[in-house]
Amino acid sequence: MSHPDPIVETVTTASASPEAGADPSILSSTPQASPTPLAVALTQDGAPELKQHCGALTPRRFDDLPAEMDSLLHSAGVSDLGWRGKILVTGGDRLRWLNGMVSNTVQTLPEGQGNYSFLLSVQGRIQGDCYVYRRADDLLLDTNGDQIQGMMGHLDHFVIMDDVELADVSRQWTALSLAGPGAPQILATLGFRSPATGLENARMSSARIGEVACTLIEAYHVSVPRYELWFAPEHVLAVWETLQAAGAIPCGLDATEALRVLEATPLYGVDLNDRDLPQETAQARALNFSKGCYLGQEIVERIRSRGKVNRQFRQFALQGARPETLPVDLRSADQPVGRITSTASLISAGVPATLALGFIRLEVLERNAEIIYDGGVATLAPPAITRPVAAAR
Repeated sequence: MSHPDPIVETVTTASASPEAGADPSILSSTPQASPTPLAVALTQDGAPELKQHCGALTPRRFDDLPAEMDSLLHSAGVSDLGWRGKILVTGGDRLRWLNGMVSNTVQTLPEGQGNYSFLLSVQGRIQGDCYVYRRADDLLLDTNGDQIQGMMGHLDHFVIMDDVELADVSRQWTALSLAGPGAPQILATLGFRSPATGLENARMSSARIGEVACTLIEAYHVSVPRYELWFAPEHVLAVWETLQAAGAIPCGLDATEALRVLEATPLYGVDLNDRDLPQETAQARALNFSKGCYLGQEIVERIRSRGKVNRQFRQFALQGARPETLPVDLRSADQPVGRITSTASLISAGVPATLALGFIRLEVLERNAEIIYDGGVATLAPPAITRPVAAAR
Protein backbone atom coordinates (compact mmCIF):
# COMPACT_ATOMS: atom_id res chain seq x y z
CA MET A 1 0.00 0.00 0.00
CA SER A 2 1.35 3.42 -0.89
CA HIS A 3 1.23 6.30 1.54
CA PRO A 4 1.32 10.02 0.79
CA ASP A 5 3.94 12.26 2.30
CA PRO A 6 4.55 13.69 4.77
CA ILE A 7 4.61 10.65 7.00
CA VAL A 8 2.94 10.64 10.39
CA GLU A 9 5.00 12.50 12.94
CA THR A 10 4.39 13.50 16.54
CA VAL A 11 5.91 16.01 18.91
CA THR A 12 5.23 15.78 22.64
CA THR A 13 7.32 17.07 25.49
CA ALA A 14 7.06 17.99 29.14
CA SER A 15 9.85 20.53 28.80
CA ALA A 16 8.60 24.04 29.30
CA SER A 17 9.13 27.23 31.16
CA PRO A 18 6.82 28.07 34.07
CA GLU A 19 5.42 30.87 31.93
CA ALA A 20 4.25 28.28 29.39
CA GLY A 21 2.29 26.50 32.08
CA ALA A 22 4.49 23.51 32.93
CA ASP A 23 5.49 22.49 36.42
CA PRO A 24 9.30 22.51 36.78
CA SER A 25 9.08 19.89 39.53
CA ILE A 26 7.86 17.37 36.95
CA LEU A 27 11.29 17.50 35.33
CA SER A 28 13.46 17.79 38.42
CA SER A 29 11.83 14.79 40.12
CA THR A 30 11.92 12.49 37.08
CA PRO A 31 14.44 9.65 37.55
CA GLN A 32 16.81 8.63 34.77
CA ALA A 33 14.99 6.59 32.15
CA SER A 34 15.58 2.84 31.85
CA PRO A 35 14.56 0.61 28.94
CA THR A 36 11.26 -1.23 29.23
CA PRO A 37 11.30 -5.06 29.43
CA LEU A 38 10.36 -5.21 25.75
CA ALA A 39 13.20 -2.88 24.78
CA VAL A 40 15.63 -5.02 26.77
CA ALA A 41 14.34 -8.23 25.17
CA LEU A 42 14.57 -6.84 21.65
CA THR A 43 18.17 -5.74 22.23
CA GLN A 44 19.16 -9.38 21.92
CA ASP A 45 18.01 -9.35 18.30
CA GLY A 46 18.93 -5.85 17.18
CA ALA A 47 16.67 -3.38 18.97
CA PRO A 48 14.89 -0.56 17.17
CA GLU A 49 15.65 3.04 18.09
CA LEU A 50 14.47 3.83 21.60
CA LYS A 51 12.73 7.01 22.73
CA GLN A 52 12.14 8.35 26.23
CA HIS A 53 8.52 8.36 27.31
CA CYS A 54 7.02 8.72 30.80
CA GLY A 55 10.31 7.89 32.48
CA ALA A 56 11.22 4.87 30.35
CA LEU A 57 12.94 4.06 27.04
CA THR A 58 10.60 2.34 24.61
CA PRO A 59 10.82 1.42 20.89
CA ARG A 60 10.19 4.47 18.74
CA ARG A 61 9.44 2.83 15.40
CA PHE A 62 9.50 -0.60 13.73
CA ASP A 63 8.40 0.33 10.19
CA ASP A 64 7.55 3.54 8.38
CA LEU A 65 5.02 5.54 10.36
CA PRO A 66 2.20 5.50 7.78
CA ALA A 67 2.29 1.69 7.76
CA GLU A 68 2.15 1.54 11.56
CA MET A 69 -0.71 4.05 11.68
CA ASP A 70 -2.53 2.08 8.99
CA SER A 71 -2.42 -1.02 11.21
CA LEU A 72 -3.72 0.86 14.26
CA LEU A 73 -6.56 2.47 12.33
CA HIS A 74 -7.57 -0.31 9.94
CA SER A 75 -6.28 -3.68 11.21
CA ALA A 76 -4.39 -4.27 14.48
CA GLY A 77 -1.14 -3.06 16.01
CA VAL A 78 0.77 -4.30 19.05
CA SER A 79 2.87 -1.83 21.04
CA ASP A 80 4.86 -1.50 24.24
CA LEU A 81 3.20 -0.47 27.51
CA GLY A 82 6.21 -1.25 29.69
CA TRP A 83 6.44 2.46 30.56
CA ARG A 84 3.35 2.12 32.74
CA GLY A 85 3.65 1.52 36.49
CA LYS A 86 1.41 0.05 39.19
CA ILE A 87 0.62 0.73 42.85
CA LEU A 88 -1.00 -1.98 44.99
CA VAL A 89 -3.40 -0.83 47.73
CA THR A 90 -4.27 -3.36 50.45
CA GLY A 91 -5.82 -3.32 53.93
CA GLY A 92 -9.30 -3.40 55.41
CA ASP A 93 -9.91 0.33 54.87
CA ARG A 94 -8.68 0.41 51.28
CA LEU A 95 -12.09 1.00 49.61
CA ARG A 96 -13.25 3.79 51.90
CA TRP A 97 -9.81 5.41 52.05
CA LEU A 98 -9.07 5.43 48.31
CA ASN A 99 -12.62 6.57 47.58
CA GLY A 100 -11.72 9.70 49.54
CA MET A 101 -8.50 10.20 47.59
CA VAL A 102 -9.54 10.09 43.93
CA SER A 103 -12.12 11.91 41.83
CA ASN A 104 -14.00 8.84 40.61
CA THR A 105 -15.88 6.20 42.56
CA VAL A 106 -14.07 3.29 44.20
CA GLN A 107 -16.60 1.91 46.68
CA THR A 108 -19.27 1.33 44.03
CA LEU A 109 -16.83 0.16 41.36
CA PRO A 110 -17.72 -3.46 40.50
CA GLU A 111 -15.07 -6.08 41.14
CA GLY A 112 -13.10 -6.75 37.97
CA GLN A 113 -13.60 -3.27 36.58
CA GLY A 114 -11.52 -0.11 36.52
CA ASN A 115 -12.16 3.57 35.96
CA TYR A 116 -10.15 6.68 35.20
CA SER A 117 -9.49 9.07 38.09
CA PHE A 118 -7.61 12.19 39.05
CA LEU A 119 -5.70 12.69 42.27
CA LEU A 120 -6.31 16.25 43.46
CA SER A 121 -4.83 18.67 45.94
CA VAL A 122 -6.95 20.43 48.55
CA GLN A 123 -7.11 23.30 46.05
CA GLY A 124 -8.58 20.96 43.42
CA ARG A 125 -5.45 20.92 41.23
CA ILE A 126 -4.57 17.68 39.45
CA GLN A 127 -1.65 15.90 41.11
CA GLY A 128 -1.76 12.88 38.82
CA ASP A 129 -4.05 10.50 36.99
CA CYS A 130 -4.54 6.75 36.98
CA TYR A 131 -6.87 3.87 36.35
CA VAL A 132 -8.16 2.27 39.56
CA TYR A 133 -8.93 -1.45 39.26
CA ARG A 134 -10.93 -3.26 41.93
CA ARG A 135 -9.91 -6.86 42.56
CA ALA A 136 -11.16 -9.33 45.15
CA ASP A 137 -8.58 -8.57 47.84
CA ASP A 138 -6.92 -5.34 46.75
CA LEU A 139 -6.97 -2.30 44.50
CA LEU A 140 -4.50 -1.75 41.69
CA LEU A 141 -3.59 1.71 40.37
CA ASP A 142 -2.21 1.80 36.82
CA THR A 143 -0.44 5.00 35.75
CA ASN A 144 2.55 6.37 33.86
CA GLY A 145 5.82 5.14 35.34
CA ASP A 146 7.12 8.65 35.97
CA GLN A 147 4.13 9.37 38.20
CA ILE A 148 4.70 6.46 40.59
CA GLN A 149 7.13 8.17 42.99
CA GLY A 150 5.09 11.36 43.30
CA MET A 151 1.80 9.52 43.55
CA MET A 152 3.12 7.21 46.27
CA GLY A 153 4.27 10.23 48.29
CA HIS A 154 0.98 12.05 47.79
CA LEU A 155 -1.12 9.06 48.84
CA ASP A 156 1.10 8.02 51.74
CA HIS A 157 0.78 11.50 53.23
CA PHE A 158 -2.92 10.83 53.84
CA VAL A 159 -2.59 7.35 55.36
CA ILE A 160 -2.96 8.28 59.03
CA MET A 161 -5.00 5.90 61.21
CA ASP A 162 -6.23 3.83 58.28
CA ASP A 163 -5.67 0.13 57.71
CA VAL A 164 -4.06 0.76 54.32
CA GLU A 165 -0.75 -0.28 52.80
CA LEU A 166 0.77 0.98 49.55
CA ALA A 167 3.34 -0.88 47.47
CA ASP A 168 5.04 -0.08 44.19
CA VAL A 169 4.64 -3.33 42.23
CA SER A 170 5.68 -1.94 38.85
CA ARG A 171 8.55 -4.38 38.43
CA GLN A 172 6.20 -7.35 38.83
CA TRP A 173 4.40 -6.47 35.60
CA THR A 174 4.90 -5.35 32.07
CA ALA A 175 2.24 -4.86 29.42
CA LEU A 176 1.52 -4.73 25.70
CA SER A 177 -1.26 -2.86 23.93
CA LEU A 178 -3.33 -4.40 21.13
CA ALA A 179 -5.30 -1.75 19.24
CA GLY A 180 -7.28 -1.48 16.04
CA PRO A 181 -10.53 -2.73 14.46
CA GLY A 182 -8.95 -6.15 13.94
CA ALA A 183 -7.87 -6.55 17.58
CA PRO A 184 -10.99 -8.50 18.70
CA GLN A 185 -10.45 -11.03 15.90
CA ILE A 186 -6.82 -11.53 16.90
CA LEU A 187 -7.89 -12.19 20.47
CA ALA A 188 -10.53 -14.63 19.21
CA THR A 189 -7.91 -16.60 17.26
CA LEU A 190 -5.92 -16.88 20.48
CA GLY A 191 -8.90 -18.39 22.29
CA PHE A 192 -10.26 -15.34 24.10
CA ARG A 193 -13.99 -14.90 24.43
CA SER A 194 -15.48 -12.09 22.40
CA PRO A 195 -14.35 -8.92 24.19
CA ALA A 196 -16.74 -6.08 24.92
CA THR A 197 -16.54 -2.84 23.00
CA GLY A 198 -17.55 0.70 23.88
CA LEU A 199 -16.97 0.31 27.63
CA GLU A 200 -17.33 3.46 29.67
CA ASN A 201 -14.95 1.94 32.19
CA ALA A 202 -12.21 -0.66 31.77
CA ARG A 203 -12.71 -4.35 32.54
CA MET A 204 -10.15 -6.95 33.57
CA SER A 205 -10.16 -10.74 33.36
CA SER A 206 -7.67 -13.59 33.73
CA ALA A 207 -6.42 -15.22 30.55
CA ARG A 208 -3.55 -17.18 29.05
CA ILE A 209 -1.53 -16.68 25.91
CA GLY A 210 0.05 -20.05 25.32
CA GLU A 211 1.69 -20.92 28.62
CA VAL A 212 1.77 -17.33 29.86
CA ALA A 213 -0.72 -16.22 32.51
CA CYS A 214 -2.05 -12.76 31.65
CA THR A 215 -4.53 -10.17 32.76
CA LEU A 216 -6.61 -8.95 29.83
CA ILE A 217 -7.79 -5.35 30.05
CA GLU A 218 -10.68 -4.32 27.82
CA ALA A 219 -9.79 -0.65 27.78
CA TYR A 220 -11.70 2.56 27.25
CA HIS A 221 -11.18 3.84 23.72
CA VAL A 222 -12.34 6.60 21.38
CA SER A 223 -11.95 5.62 17.73
CA VAL A 224 -10.59 2.05 17.60
CA PRO A 225 -10.87 -0.91 20.03
CA ARG A 226 -7.97 -1.16 22.47
CA TYR A 227 -6.86 -3.94 24.82
CA GLU A 228 -3.99 -4.39 27.23
CA LEU A 229 -2.22 -7.59 28.25
CA TRP A 230 -0.44 -7.56 31.61
CA PHE A 231 2.02 -10.31 32.58
CA ALA A 232 5.38 -11.00 34.22
CA PRO A 233 8.27 -9.19 32.46
CA GLU A 234 10.20 -12.37 31.62
CA HIS A 235 7.44 -13.41 29.20
CA VAL A 236 7.38 -10.21 27.14
CA LEU A 237 9.13 -11.59 24.07
CA ALA A 238 6.93 -14.71 23.95
CA VAL A 239 3.71 -12.66 24.12
CA TRP A 240 5.07 -10.10 21.65
CA GLU A 241 5.85 -12.81 19.09
CA THR A 242 2.56 -14.65 19.66
CA LEU A 243 0.51 -11.53 18.95
CA GLN A 244 2.49 -10.87 15.79
CA ALA A 245 2.02 -14.47 14.64
CA ALA A 246 -1.73 -13.96 15.10
CA GLY A 247 -1.67 -10.94 12.78
CA ALA A 248 -0.76 -7.88 14.87
CA ILE A 249 1.72 -5.42 13.36
CA PRO A 250 4.46 -4.06 15.68
CA CYS A 251 4.02 -0.33 16.30
CA GLY A 252 6.34 2.12 18.01
CA LEU A 253 5.80 5.11 20.25
CA ASP A 254 5.54 7.61 17.40
CA ALA A 255 2.51 5.82 15.98
CA THR A 256 0.75 5.29 19.32
CA GLU A 257 1.33 8.93 20.26
CA ALA A 258 -0.13 10.00 16.92
CA LEU A 259 -3.23 7.92 17.69
CA ARG A 260 -3.43 9.57 21.12
CA VAL A 261 -3.42 13.03 19.53
CA LEU A 262 -5.98 11.91 16.95
CA GLU A 263 -8.25 10.71 19.77
CA ALA A 264 -7.63 13.93 21.78
CA THR A 265 -6.52 12.05 24.90
CA PRO A 266 -4.36 14.16 27.25
CA LEU A 267 -1.17 12.79 28.80
CA TYR A 268 -0.24 13.88 32.31
CA GLY A 269 3.17 15.57 32.43
CA VAL A 270 2.83 16.61 28.79
CA ASP A 271 -0.66 18.05 28.28
CA LEU A 272 -1.74 18.19 31.93
CA ASN A 273 0.10 19.26 35.05
CA ASP A 274 -0.53 20.20 38.67
CA ARG A 275 -1.85 23.67 37.79
CA ASP A 276 -4.84 22.29 35.91
CA LEU A 277 -8.37 21.80 37.27
CA PRO A 278 -10.41 18.67 36.44
CA GLN A 279 -13.18 20.39 34.47
CA GLU A 280 -10.60 22.19 32.36
CA THR A 281 -9.39 18.87 30.94
CA ALA A 282 -12.66 17.85 29.18
CA GLN A 283 -12.28 14.43 30.82
CA ALA A 284 -15.70 14.12 32.42
CA ARG A 285 -15.22 10.35 32.73
CA ALA A 286 -12.74 11.01 35.56
CA LEU A 287 -15.39 12.65 37.80
CA ASN A 288 -18.19 11.18 39.87
CA PHE A 289 -20.57 13.67 41.47
CA SER A 290 -22.50 11.23 43.68
CA LYS A 291 -19.68 9.35 45.45
CA GLY A 292 -19.37 11.47 48.57
CA CYS A 293 -16.44 13.46 49.93
CA TYR A 294 -12.92 13.28 48.53
CA LEU A 295 -9.81 15.42 48.50
CA GLY A 296 -10.37 18.50 46.34
CA GLN A 297 -14.13 17.90 46.02
CA GLU A 298 -15.08 21.35 47.30
CA ILE A 299 -13.37 23.05 44.36
CA VAL A 300 -14.79 20.56 41.84
CA GLU A 301 -18.31 21.15 43.16
CA ARG A 302 -17.83 24.91 43.18
CA ILE A 303 -16.87 24.80 39.50
CA ARG A 304 -19.84 22.56 38.79
CA SER A 305 -22.27 24.93 40.48
CA ARG A 306 -20.79 27.89 38.63
CA GLY A 307 -21.38 26.00 35.39
CA LYS A 308 -18.18 26.78 33.50
CA VAL A 309 -14.43 27.16 33.53
CA ASN A 310 -12.39 29.91 31.89
CA ARG A 311 -10.33 27.60 29.70
CA GLN A 312 -10.50 24.05 28.42
CA PHE A 313 -8.45 21.31 26.80
CA ARG A 314 -9.25 21.06 23.08
CA GLN A 315 -8.06 19.59 19.80
CA PHE A 316 -6.91 21.97 17.07
CA ALA A 317 -6.13 21.84 13.37
CA LEU A 318 -2.96 23.77 12.54
CA GLN A 319 -2.53 25.63 9.28
CA GLY A 320 1.15 26.40 8.95
CA ALA A 321 4.42 25.01 10.26
CA ARG A 322 4.29 22.28 12.90
CA PRO A 323 6.00 23.53 16.09
CA GLU A 324 9.37 21.91 16.65
CA THR A 325 9.40 22.43 20.42
CA LEU A 326 6.51 22.36 22.82
CA PRO A 327 4.62 23.82 24.54
CA VAL A 328 4.03 26.85 22.35
CA ASP A 329 1.78 29.81 23.11
CA LEU A 330 -1.54 30.44 21.41
CA ARG A 331 -2.28 34.13 20.88
CA SER A 332 -5.18 36.32 19.85
CA ALA A 333 -4.89 40.07 19.25
CA ASP A 334 -1.31 39.86 20.55
CA GLN A 335 -2.48 38.44 23.88
CA PRO A 336 -1.64 34.92 25.17
CA VAL A 337 -4.84 32.86 25.24
CA GLY A 338 -3.60 29.29 25.61
CA ARG A 339 -0.92 26.78 24.73
CA ILE A 340 -0.28 23.85 22.41
CA THR A 341 1.11 20.81 24.21
CA SER A 342 1.09 17.94 21.67
CA THR A 343 0.98 17.74 17.87
CA ALA A 344 0.78 15.07 15.17
CA SER A 345 0.93 15.33 11.37
CA LEU A 346 -1.65 12.81 10.14
CA ILE A 347 -2.01 13.44 6.42
CA SER A 348 -1.22 9.82 5.67
CA ALA A 349 -3.96 8.77 8.11
CA GLY A 350 -6.59 10.68 6.17
CA VAL A 351 -6.54 13.88 8.22
CA PRO A 352 -5.73 16.87 5.97
CA ALA A 353 -4.01 18.93 8.64
CA THR A 354 -1.60 18.82 11.53
CA LEU A 355 -3.58 18.14 14.70
CA ALA A 356 -2.68 19.60 18.07
CA LEU A 357 -3.84 19.32 21.66
CA GLY A 358 -3.77 22.11 24.19
CA PHE A 359 -5.65 24.64 26.30
CA ILE A 360 -7.56 27.69 25.11
CA ARG A 361 -9.48 30.42 26.91
CA LEU A 362 -13.17 29.94 26.16
CA GLU A 363 -14.01 33.59 25.61
CA VAL A 364 -11.73 33.51 22.57
CA LEU A 365 -13.84 30.75 21.08
CA GLU A 366 -17.08 32.53 21.99
CA ARG A 367 -16.11 35.61 20.03
CA ASN A 368 -14.73 33.49 17.16
CA ALA A 369 -11.43 35.35 17.24
CA GLU A 370 -8.45 34.30 15.16
CA ILE A 371 -5.96 32.15 17.09
CA ILE A 372 -2.34 32.15 16.02
CA TYR A 373 0.91 30.53 17.10
CA ASP A 374 4.49 31.03 15.98
CA GLY A 375 4.25 29.54 12.51
CA GLY A 376 0.58 29.58 11.64
CA VAL A 377 -3.11 29.65 12.56
CA ALA A 378 -4.96 27.26 14.89
CA THR A 379 -8.66 26.42 14.56
CA LEU A 380 -10.81 24.01 16.54
CA ALA A 381 -10.77 20.57 14.92
CA PRO A 382 -14.22 19.19 14.00
CA PRO A 383 -15.56 16.88 16.76
CA ALA A 384 -15.99 13.98 14.31
CA ILE A 385 -12.44 14.07 13.00
CA THR A 386 -11.53 10.87 14.85
CA ARG A 387 -14.49 8.85 13.57
CA PRO A 388 -14.13 8.22 9.82
CA VAL A 389 -10.71 6.55 10.13
CA ALA A 390 -11.89 3.76 12.42
CA ALA A 391 -13.62 1.54 9.88
CA ALA A 392 -11.97 -1.86 9.34
CA ARG A 393 -10.95 -2.87 5.83
